Amino acid sequence: MNETAIAQQELVTAPENEVAVELTGSAALLEALLVEGVDTIFGYPGGAIMPVYDALYDYKEKLNHILVRHEQGGIHAGQGYARTSGKVGVVFATSGPGATNLITGLADAQIDSTPLVCITGQVFAHLLGTDAFQETDIINISSPVTKWNYQVTDATEIPEVLAKAFYIARSGRPGPVLIDITKNAQIQKFQFKGYTPCNHIRSYRPKPIVRNEYVEQAAALINQAKKPFILFGQGVILGEAEKEFKTFVEKSGIPAAWTILGAGAIPTDHPQNVGMLGMHGNYGPNVLTNECDVLIAIGMRFDDRVTGRLDKYAKQAQVIHLDIDPAEIDKNVKSTVPVWGDCKETLPLLTALVDQKQHTEWLNLFNEYTAKEVEAVIDAELHPTTGEMTMGEVINQLNILTKGEAVIVSDVGQHQMVACRYADFKQTRSNITSGGLGTMGFALPAAIGAKYGAQDRTVVAIIGDGGMQMTIQELGTIMQSGVDVKIIILNNRFLGMVRQWQELFNERRYSFVDIQSPDFVQVAAGYRIPGKCISEREELQPALEQMLNNKGSFLLEVMVTKENNVFPMVPQGCSVSEIRLK
Repeated sequence: MNETAIAQQELVTAPENEVAVELTGSAALLEALLVEGVDTIFGYPGGAIMPVYDALYDYKEKLNHILVRHEQGGIHAGQGYARTSGKVGVVFATSGPGATNLITGLADAQIDSTPLVCITGQVFAHLLGTDAFQETDIINISSPVTKWNYQVTDATEIPEVLAKAFYIARSGRPGPVLIDITKNAQIQKFQFKGYTPCNHIRSYRPKPIVRNEYVEQAAALINQAKKPFILFGQGVILGEAEKEFKTFVEKSGIPAAWTILGAGAIPTDHPQNVGMLGMHGNYGPNVLTNECDVLIAIGMRFDDRVTGRLDKYAKQAQVIHLDIDPAEIDKNVKSTVPVWGDCKETLPLLTALVDQKQHTEWLNLFNEYTAKEVEAVIDAELHPTTGEMTMGEVINQLNILTKGEAVIVSDVGQHQMVACRYADFKQTRSNITSGGLGTMGFALPAAIGAKYGAQDRTVVAIIGDGGMQMTIQELGTIMQSGVDVKIIILNNRFLGMVRQWQELFNERRYSFVDIQSPDFVQVAAGYRIPGKCISEREELQPALEQMLNNKGSFLLEVMVTKENNVFPMVPQGCSVSEIRLK
């Protein structure tokens, strides 16, 4: 038994903060992860983080490390894990290219408020600034895309810095944190006195003070409203306020629509859930945004894909904005009443003051718009009888077989919009996708992480033929780890979303969107993952059943129609009320 293992054994009996044991910085890091409840790490070793991996050798029974095939795959897996589990995702990478390969995932996590702690190795402290082998200034590079970052050059800093990292990542509006540890700090021994999690940092206030007068003003507006409308986002899910939100919705009787990251906060089949907002959202929620008299935004940030033209967005409405991040209030849409605070705290206060109502006529108006959309778009997309298969009918058949209980991890493109529009979500934390950054290649590694975060649930990745080729190497992670992920590739032989824009707005000048793909089933077979490719409608249900019933991962490629467009659509530069049905 080596020194690390002996020290770890001693820690079991040593009272915290009373008996010090000598540990390396690397071992202290792993002890911190254990106290924080970390069970899974996604990473890729390299020279500058090798001491951490050497220490990890003695922690294999307590910490499950998943060897990814690329650091970007590692951080997307960490995101998927965080999004399904509600815990902080943990990612390891080495210095230089290993660290810079995390940047896309950090930017994705930052804009989508995903809690991560990324640990990167760094060259020895005395080599900093000398352009040493694989040295990159990851602190300055990552500053714009992290909630906090810090470089450790002395092992004694590790316990306190890690405690701050986890606290900052998970508290308030969550986000990614990067801790860069020089190699000397990883191997340096010091007297470790135990690890104490952090719950307060001077000058850092994760939650704004709830102001009751604003809650009262919001309730008064809601009680007077004739056509109130709720827009809800991922803040409801991040705040673990699904129960409180459902109570508010049902007592107030107000129609509610969701951003793509808010999907699942209440079930998609809830009678007051009127659909998805935004560029490819549902017809009624978009049009009626410009007819409501009170707009209640909860845990959403008025992204441009939701609002369309801001100068024509809900100008007739009084706006109530509930958000934990004061910087989001009045950033894009001016609020009449700002309700600062965690919605898990503010929603019960608001619910207590609103009147019990049923806005039946107003809700029926949404249903009328839904009927128009079904006739013009939805019926043909979900229930075609001739021609090539559509993406929508694949999602619809998946709904039937999974009963809306699966975790759906979608990539970015037309298939993402179709999956978000048509998938049934009966549970929270079921719709995992790249929202604000729109990262192609997200889904395959994120689905791996999602399965580790929700091991008792079926996880299905919905991926386009373009996005699949961006992170296809993560099939190797699936092979080695044995994780059970169901993969559906909706192959239209195009970069579909770009092609749609080129068709509609560039006179069908298809510039470099006709993408060729490998034989995905054969590629999967090379990774010892079974698969199947189908192109006929009658094959769809049996193939999906085969995929879902397979013990272990399975890849199903579905050849869908090449030039099918996603509608409705709000053209760029237009108002949400100018949404097109065709």
